Amino acid sequence: MGIIEMKNVRYSYDGRQNVLKNVNAVFERGKMYAVAGPSGCGKTTLLSLLGGLDSPTEGEILYKGENIEKKGLAFHRKNNVAFIFQNCNLIDYLTPKENVALTSTLPPLPVLEQVGLKEEECKRSVLKLSGGQQQRVAIARALASDAEVILADEPTGSLDFDTAAEITRILKDCACRMSKCVIAVTHSAELAKQADTVFKLKKGTI
Repeated sequence: MGIIEMKNVRYSYDGRQNVLKNVNAVFERGKMYAVAGPSGCGKTTLLSLLGGLDSPTEGEILYKGENIEKKGLAFHRKNNVAFIFQNCNLIDYLTPKENVALTSTLPPLPVLEQVGLKEEECKRSVLKLSGGQQQRVAIARALASDAEVILADEPTGSLDFDTAAEITRILKDCACRMSKCVIAVTHSAELAKQADTVFKLKKGTI
Protein backbone atom coordinates (compact mmCIF):
# COMPACT_ATOMS: atom_id res chain seq x y z
CA MET A 1 0.00 0.00 0.00
CA GLY A 2 1.24 3.47 -0.83
CA ILE A 3 1.83 6.20 1.73
CA ILE A 4 -0.36 8.70 -0.13
CA GLU A 5 -3.07 8.00 -2.66
CA MET A 6 -5.52 9.79 -4.95
CA LYS A 7 -8.77 7.89 -5.27
CA ASN A 8 -11.30 8.83 -7.96
CA VAL A 9 -10.32 12.50 -7.63
CA ARG A 10 -12.15 15.15 -9.59
CA TYR A 11 -11.51 18.85 -9.21
CA SER A 12 -13.41 21.77 -10.66
CA TYR A 13 -12.99 25.50 -10.04
CA ASP A 14 -16.47 26.49 -11.13
CA GLY A 15 -18.45 23.28 -10.77
CA ARG A 16 -18.60 22.80 -14.54
CA GLN A 17 -15.14 22.57 -16.11
CA ASN A 18 -13.04 19.77 -14.62
CA VAL A 19 -9.35 20.46 -14.07
CA LEU A 20 -8.84 16.88 -12.89
CA LYS A 21 -11.07 13.99 -13.95
CA ASN A 22 -11.29 10.71 -12.02
CA VAL A 23 -7.58 10.63 -11.15
CA ASN A 24 -6.26 7.52 -9.42
CA ALA A 25 -2.63 7.31 -8.33
CA VAL A 26 -0.65 5.61 -5.57
CA PHE A 27 2.69 6.95 -4.29
CA GLU A 28 5.11 4.87 -2.19
CA ARG A 29 7.93 5.68 0.22
CA GLY A 30 11.45 5.28 -1.10
CA LYS A 31 10.57 6.43 -4.61
CA MET A 32 10.74 9.65 -6.61
CA TYR A 33 7.81 10.46 -8.86
CA ALA A 34 7.60 13.00 -11.66
CA VAL A 35 4.25 14.45 -12.71
CA ALA A 36 4.67 15.77 -16.25
CA GLY A 37 2.39 17.40 -18.77
CA PRO A 38 1.71 20.62 -20.69
CA SER A 39 1.02 23.93 -18.96
CA GLY A 40 -2.53 24.20 -17.68
CA CYS A 41 -3.14 20.45 -17.52
CA GLY A 42 -3.67 20.41 -13.73
CA LYS A 43 -0.21 19.47 -12.39
CA THR A 44 -0.04 22.18 -9.73
CA THR A 45 -3.66 21.51 -8.76
CA LEU A 46 -2.79 17.84 -8.27
CA LEU A 47 0.13 18.78 -6.02
CA SER A 48 -2.06 21.20 -4.04
CA LEU A 49 -4.61 18.47 -3.39
CA LEU A 50 -1.94 16.00 -2.27
CA GLY A 51 -0.59 18.66 0.09
CA GLY A 52 -3.95 19.55 1.60
CA LEU A 53 -3.93 23.08 0.25
CA ASP A 54 -7.36 22.40 -1.23
CA SER A 55 -10.02 19.67 -1.25
CA PRO A 56 -11.15 17.63 -4.27
CA THR A 57 -14.60 18.27 -5.68
CA GLU A 58 -15.11 14.51 -5.62
CA GLY A 59 -12.98 11.60 -4.47
CA GLU A 60 -10.43 11.27 -1.68
CA ILE A 61 -6.82 11.94 -0.81
CA LEU A 62 -5.64 9.17 1.51
CA TYR A 63 -2.57 9.27 3.75
CA LYS A 64 -1.66 5.83 5.09
CA GLY A 65 -5.13 4.68 4.14
CA GLU A 66 -7.03 7.48 5.91
CA ASN A 67 -8.78 10.41 4.28
CA ILE A 68 -6.69 13.50 5.07
CA GLU A 69 -9.84 15.45 5.88
CA LYS A 70 -10.53 13.19 8.87
CA LYS A 71 -7.82 14.85 10.98
CA GLY A 72 -8.04 18.09 9.02
CA LEU A 73 -6.06 19.62 6.16
CA ALA A 74 -4.04 21.82 8.54
CA PHE A 75 -2.89 18.72 10.44
CA HIS A 76 -1.92 17.06 7.14
CA ARG A 77 0.09 20.09 6.00
CA LYS A 78 1.87 20.39 9.33
CA ASN A 79 2.69 16.73 9.97
CA ASN A 80 2.60 14.65 6.80
CA VAL A 81 3.96 16.70 3.90
CA ALA A 82 6.72 19.21 3.19
CA PHE A 83 6.65 21.60 0.22
CA ILE A 84 9.46 22.75 -2.05
CA PHE A 85 8.30 25.65 -4.22
CA GLN A 86 9.96 26.91 -7.39
CA ASN A 87 10.36 30.36 -5.83
CA CYS A 88 11.69 28.69 -2.63
CA ASN A 89 9.37 30.67 -0.26
CA LEU A 90 12.24 31.38 2.11
CA ILE A 91 12.22 34.21 4.64
CA ASP A 92 14.73 36.40 2.86
CA TYR A 93 16.04 38.39 5.82
CA LEU A 94 17.01 35.20 7.68
CA THR A 95 20.04 32.98 7.13
CA PRO A 96 19.76 29.41 5.78
CA LYS A 97 20.31 28.10 9.31
CA GLU A 98 17.47 30.26 10.65
CA ASN A 99 15.12 29.23 7.82
CA VAL A 100 15.69 25.53 8.49
CA ALA A 101 15.41 26.01 12.26
CA LEU A 102 11.85 27.27 11.76
CA THR A 103 10.68 23.83 10.61
CA SER A 104 12.66 21.49 12.83
CA THR A 105 14.27 20.98 16.21
CA LEU A 106 17.22 19.26 14.50
CA PRO A 107 20.52 21.15 14.27
CA PRO A 108 20.22 22.90 10.88
CA LEU A 109 23.88 22.88 9.80
CA PRO A 110 24.25 19.10 9.17
CA VAL A 111 21.12 19.12 7.01
CA LEU A 112 22.33 22.13 5.02
CA GLU A 113 25.75 20.54 4.52
CA GLN A 114 23.98 17.39 3.35
CA VAL A 115 22.51 19.32 0.40
CA GLY A 116 25.86 20.86 -0.48
CA LEU A 117 25.99 24.20 1.35
CA LYS A 118 29.15 25.29 3.16
CA GLU A 119 29.12 26.52 6.74
CA GLU A 120 30.05 30.05 5.69
CA GLU A 121 27.17 30.17 3.18
CA CYS A 122 24.75 29.10 5.92
CA LYS A 123 25.51 32.28 7.88
CA ARG A 124 24.58 34.70 5.08
CA SER A 125 21.17 36.20 4.39
CA VAL A 126 19.47 34.03 1.77
CA LEU A 127 19.26 37.15 -0.44
CA LYS A 128 23.02 36.85 -0.89
CA LEU A 129 22.78 33.28 -2.18
CA SER A 130 22.42 32.14 -5.78
CA GLY A 131 19.18 30.62 -7.04
CA GLY A 132 20.65 27.14 -6.80
CA GLN A 133 21.81 27.74 -3.24
CA GLN A 134 18.38 29.04 -2.26
CA GLN A 135 16.77 25.93 -3.70
CA ARG A 136 19.14 23.80 -1.62
CA VAL A 137 17.97 25.68 1.49
CA ALA A 138 14.36 24.96 0.53
CA ILE A 139 15.17 21.27 0.16
CA ALA A 140 17.03 21.24 3.48
CA ARG A 141 14.02 22.82 5.15
CA ALA A 142 11.82 20.00 3.79
CA LEU A 143 14.32 17.32 4.83
CA ALA A 144 14.61 18.70 8.36
CA SER A 145 10.89 18.25 8.92
CA ASP A 146 9.45 14.91 10.03
CA ALA A 147 7.26 14.72 6.92
CA GLU A 148 7.52 11.49 4.96
CA VAL A 149 6.16 13.05 1.75
CA ILE A 150 7.99 15.82 -0.10
CA LEU A 151 6.00 17.76 -2.70
CA ALA A 152 8.10 19.77 -5.15
CA ASP A 153 6.63 22.26 -7.63
CA GLU A 154 9.05 22.76 -10.56
CA PRO A 155 12.09 22.42 -8.25
CA THR A 156 14.57 22.86 -11.12
CA GLY A 157 12.55 25.21 -13.31
CA SER A 158 14.64 28.35 -12.82
CA LEU A 159 18.07 26.72 -12.52
CA ASP A 160 20.90 26.21 -15.00
CA PHE A 161 21.52 22.69 -16.33
CA ASP A 162 24.32 21.70 -13.94
CA THR A 163 22.58 23.04 -10.85
CA ALA A 164 19.30 21.42 -11.92
CA ALA A 165 21.08 18.08 -12.29
CA GLU A 166 22.52 18.40 -8.78
CA ILE A 167 19.12 19.32 -7.28
CA THR A 168 17.59 16.32 -9.07
CA ARG A 169 20.30 14.08 -7.59
CA ILE A 170 19.56 15.40 -4.09
CA LEU A 171 15.82 14.76 -4.48
CA LYS A 172 16.50 11.25 -5.77
CA ASP A 173 18.77 10.66 -2.78
CA CYS A 174 16.01 11.85 -0.44
CA ALA A 175 13.79 9.09 -1.77
CA CYS A 176 16.33 6.29 -2.00
CA ARG A 177 18.49 6.85 1.07
CA MET A 178 16.03 8.53 3.44
CA SER A 179 12.99 6.53 2.31
CA LYS A 180 10.94 9.65 1.64
CA CYS A 181 8.19 9.80 -0.96
CA VAL A 182 9.21 12.57 -3.37
CA ILE A 183 6.61 13.87 -5.84
CA ALA A 184 7.81 16.53 -8.27
CA VAL A 185 5.72 18.46 -10.76
CA THR A 186 8.06 19.26 -13.63
CA HIS A 187 8.58 20.23 -17.25
CA SER A 188 12.14 18.90 -17.08
CA ALA A 189 12.85 15.84 -19.20
CA GLU A 190 16.07 15.32 -17.23
CA LEU A 191 14.26 15.17 -13.88
CA ALA A 192 11.66 12.82 -15.36
CA LYS A 193 14.43 10.49 -16.54
CA GLN A 194 15.69 10.16 -12.97
CA ALA A 195 12.25 9.47 -11.49
CA ASP A 196 11.25 5.94 -10.56
CA THR A 197 7.78 6.55 -11.99
CA VAL A 198 6.47 9.24 -14.34
CA PHE A 199 2.79 10.17 -14.34
CA LYS A 200 1.78 12.01 -17.51
CA LEU A 201 -1.14 14.34 -16.99
CA LYS A 202 -3.12 15.38 -20.05
CA LYS A 203 -6.52 17.06 -20.16
CA GLY A 204 -7.04 16.34 -16.47
CA THR A 205 -6.37 12.60 -16.58
CA ILE A 206 -3.35 10.38 -15.94
